[in-house]
Amino acid sequence: MLTAARKLGKALLDLALPPRCHLCRCFIPEAGPLHLCPACHDQLPLLSSPCCSICGQHFAGAGHDHPCSICLQHPPPWEAARAAVLFDGGCRDLIHAFKYRHRFHLRRPLALLTARQLGDFVVESKADLLGPVPLHPRRLRQRGFNQSLLLAEILGKEWQLPLQRQLLQRTRYTTSQTELSAEQRATNLRGAFSVSDPMLVADKRVLLVDDVFTTGATLAECSRCLLQAGAAAVLCVTVARAPLPAT
Repeated sequence: MLTAARKLGKALLDLALPPRCHLCRCFIPEAGPLHLCPACHDQLPLLSSPCCSICGQHFAGAGHDHPCSICLQHPPPWEAARAAVLFDGGCRDLIHAFKYRHRFHLRRPLALLTARQLGDFVVESKADLLGPVPLHPRRLRQRGFNQSLLLAEILGKEWQLPLQRQLLQRTRYTTSQTELSAEQRATNLRGAFSVSDPMLVADKRVLLVDDVFTTGATLAECSRCLLQAGAAAVLCVTVARAPLPAT
């Protein structure tokens, strides 16, 4: 009876507010949890193997995962990082609408897409807990929400991992990373984070959650902070990864 009532409720809701694709706005009779039409979904640049086994950078062609030359020469502090989608096209549009236009409902398709794409990686990571990359209180007041926390809330449930909402704190306000080079980003973030309670991470494998991997500077600084506080290892997941700059 309850199932029948839910089906009726969904049918009435679809009549009042027809489900539409988050990207092209076309009507979707069977929307599903992502609310993306087949055409828009198929155009998302999903990331998969082969990739760098350390930073997750995608390699063209076939083959196995292996470390890239950059990670071999300059190993990052995290054990492994992965992203679900290339930060381009429809993915970029969804993240920008979520992050800068307060379309909070978009956290669900972004998180579910990430959960599906990176599920095997998370299982293999044997993470003990997950936590979001934090915002400085001043930035949080300006934006009104931490996009990484909103994503982590869904990912924790999907992956059945305990969420530590305030695992890290941003202790120093920094200028926006958007227009900075990789070297400037690293300098800008130095000493900007602290662990709220080292007992939470002692000997634990920690999964860090953020929205976009650009140069990796933020994730690297957070990882160093967690390792210095006693974490056994840090792994990183993001919804998207920025394309490599043209050379």
